[in-house]
Amino acid sequence: MAAKGGRRYPLVVFTHMMSRWWTAVFALGLALVGLAWAIRSWGFEQWRWTAFAALGGLIACTGIVIFLIRKSAYAQPFGDYLRVATPFLRMNISYKRFRRTSTASMGALFPPRSVRRSLAEIVEPLAKMTAVVIEVNALPMSQGVLRLFLSPLFFKDKSPHIVILVSDWMRFSAEMDSCRHGGGDVPKAEHRRDISILSKLPKK
Repeated sequence: MAAKGGRRYPLVVFTHMMSRWWTAVFALGLALVGLAWAIRSWGFEQWRWTAFAALGGLIACTGIVIFLIRKSAYAQPFGDYLRVATPFLRMNISYKRFRRTSTASMGALFPPRSVRRSLAEIVEPLAKMTAVVIEVNALPMSQGVLRLFLSPLFFKDKSPHIVILVSDWMRFSAEMDSCRHGGGDVPKAEHRRDISILSKLPKK
């Protein structure tokens, strides 16, 4: 029986990048189809305009596919792990690997001067949004492999971690923490900290 997961939180970075790409790809496809029509009207051989029309149609269809999948990437808390999924990758990160979680704005994680211009343009409209940074002992796959499937904006540096940007980061963080601690014992370090706080409360 498959484990029951929590809410799926769309990954904003993936959606934002796909939204940018699909328009450019679709426009390129239409431009090639238009060029094919022009070549045909100029009286060139049939294979020439047919080739441009076929290529343009293929690229335009690719743009439509990108449009359809732009919201398909998500993060989903489960009882024992966090799932990060895209159309090209499905990765489960066990809570046992977690070291700590923190939050920061995308602008602070990726200052414009620290990333290449193309990434800076993507970060700019997301700069004020809060991301959840999950530091782990080790990722299920090497960061080098993950970068083939995920944007560089999922990684602030080369340390083992992942940056999760969702629209409702507070709800996502609360649900993930609930799954993380509800599925097993609270880590000893946190248990000791809770005891020390309680011991300082005044006794009635």
